[in-house]
Amino acid sequence: MRHRMDDTLLMLARQLAKVALQEDIGPGDITGQSLLSASAPATASIKFKQDGVLAGIQWAQLVLSELDPGAGVELLAQDGDRIREGTVVARARSTQQALVAAERTILNLLQRLCGIATLTARMAELCTGTRAMVLDTRKTTPGLRAFEKYAVRCGGGVNHRMGLYDEAMIKDNHLYISGLDLKEAVARIRRQKPDVYLTAEAESVEQARLAMEAGANVVMLDDFSMDEIRQAVEMRNQEKRFARVQLEISGGVNLSNIEQYAQTGVERISVGALTHSAAALDISMKVDRP
Repeated sequence: MRHRMDDTLLMLARQLAKVALQEDIGPGDITGQSLLSASAPATASIKFKQDGVLAGIQWAQLVLSELDPGAGVELLAQDGDRIREGTVVARARSTQQALVAAERTILNLLQRLCGIATLTARMAELCTGTRAMVLDTRKTTPGLRAFEKYAVRCGGGVNHRMGLYDEAMIKDNHLYISGLDLKEAVARIRRQKPDVYLTAEAESVEQARLAMEAGANVVMLDDFSMDEIRQAVEMRNQEKRFARVQLEISGGVNLSNIEQYAQTGVERISVGALTHSAAALDISMKVDRP
């Protein structure tokens, strides 16, 4: 599925472009100002140097526009596209100074987002034919969460909660500090926020049952063994009152085991590695020689 940044994400991207360019250029590009023209035109191609999934290509135009309002970027592919090695995904036109000064800032975020989208796509493909969808987590780069979660969507994944404000999730620390058991914690949140979407983390099959009985929308099976996951799925499937509850696997999921997890019958597999460990994709931005 193809994607484009919405207005909110574009606004955040413009703000980030200003900060990122200031970080890199500071008071001025010494080399570029000495050797290159501030008015003569130049063009460059953005090319994939390995197979991957495109995410964040609009970023190129936003960065260039900060340095040269007259700059233009021709998009030859869209976010979400599967790109083969050697494919040019965009061509940029600007002044010599602006084009060279913008290169690293454009590539830094683009390579990061494409790496996330590519890893997500690989994991999502391994879940094909099962009920499981691949979700991200809050293990994101500070300040880049909205972009990294967008990249997950470009790769065919699904966003978990954006932050602490849009869903409730009861974890072990909440229980340790509050002194409540899981059933009491779910009940208290339901009284205070009856319509909130609620995930409860379970550390055993019995605790998973308590979470279902208490009214959780999702029960997260944290670091469960494969046998324990199957027991939880069977328990949920056998009781009609639990039919609305989704089961989520979390902890230790990677490319080598996600297919096996997906085949257990769970609906959700959350993977922190999508955003905290995805390798940047190899992408170049080369200026065309006169």
